[in-house]
Amino acid sequence: MQQLNGLEAARSWSRERHLTIPAEDAALVRDIIRQVAERGDAAVRELSERFDGTAPERLQVDSAALEAAHSGLAAELLAAIRLAVQRVRNFYSHQEGNGFSYTEADSGFGLMVRPVDSVACYIPGGQAPLFSTLIMTAVPAQLAGVARIAVASPPGPDGLPHPLVLAVAHELGLREVHAVGGAQAIAALALGTDSVTRVDKIVGPGNRFVMHAKQQLNGTVGIESLPGPTETLVLADSSAHVDHVIADLLAQAEHAGAVPLLVTDSEQLRTDVLAGLPAALAGLPTAAAASESLQERGAAILTTDLAEAVEVANEIAPEHLCLLVADPEPLLARVRNAGGVFVGHTSMEALGDYVAGPSHVMPTGGSARFASFLNLRDFQKVIPVIRTGKELLADIGPAGVLLARAEGLEAHARAILARLPE
Repeated sequence: MQQLNGLEAARSWSRERHLTIPAEDAALVRDIIRQVAERGDAAVRELSERFDGTAPERLQVDSAALEAAHSGLAAELLAAIRLAVQRVRNFYSHQEGNGFSYTEADSGFGLMVRPVDSVACYIPGGQAPLFSTLIMTAVPAQLAGVARIAVASPPGPDGLPHPLVLAVAHELGLREVHAVGGAQAIAALALGTDSVTRVDKIVGPGNRFVMHAKQQLNGTVGIESLPGPTETLVLADSSAHVDHVIADLLAQAEHAGAVPLLVTDSEQLRTDVLAGLPAALAGLPTAAAASESLQERGAAILTTDLAEAVEVANEIAPEHLCLLVADPEPLLARVRNAGGVFVGHTSMEALGDYVAGPSHVMPTGGSARFASFLNLRDFQKVIPVIRTGKELLADIGPAGVLLARAEGLEAHARAILARLPE
């Protein structure tokens, strides 16, 4: 891990990590989108063969495969999946989802909340079958009232997505599951093919090609965010247990492309963590990926005090911010930029990935400065309602006429004047 000292060093590091944008990736994705737009299913199958090593005969998974995957689940794992689903549903049931209305004179105003008609949940394959991501995306969509929820996930050698993804889809009552991944999946979902009906919005994480496709198709289809490789910033003081800090860093580092960060005001803690990482890596099945993350993107940042440590965190705006400190509440009050905050020594981020309640789809790459974690509003539209009566119109209409004419829009002014009393 790179060793840095202070806010300015952290600020410089944060700027530099966002500078490289490979143009060849964007060009490749542009060509993938063009092929899907022009040739539909045939292009999707060819691209699946090229990138995933398999070209499924049917892009949509049949119900028998979903049922078979679900019936093959061990009872203990099924119980854990159902606990995760229940906890996510419970968390989002507390989010206010209604609109409002009020009256003014003889008029009324308000907001209507309406769900998006159709959503696709993209579930990555690759290094690990992230079936938990299906829970974290589909359950909030269901609670938001989305009528049609599709799933897309890369096919394996048998031409189907991972059995655990299929099993969770069946558990959630989802029947529209497509065996397609990568940029071609995003293109098919956004544009539509003979086998894949287009959707209104796409949610879920993915690799850099998926992110490029979402970015290029944003506007053709709704894109909730561009979540890239995971990030965790562990903010710790001398009260933190070294093994806990190491465990939390490795829990994220084992994801391909991850960014594991330690920020601390304790030089001794930083020294101990760096010294303990090699032994912890040695016994880890995912040691190769974790080691690459630590060496290529990891950083251990020493600050003068915890106040500076929080400012470092706000500057980096991490996806996950873990407060492993003796008294976290004062620090929590100063947090401005984070995808999610995990407060205290027993609030590990790994639990949040599965059964805490909030979706684990959170903003990455510093986008927590302006973006939020996946929530009900990502699946809903807010529509204003204006009901203007004659009394209010007489009161505010003349001002509207003046404003319209000041902008040089006479037709606007006349539309108001036509309704004003003589």
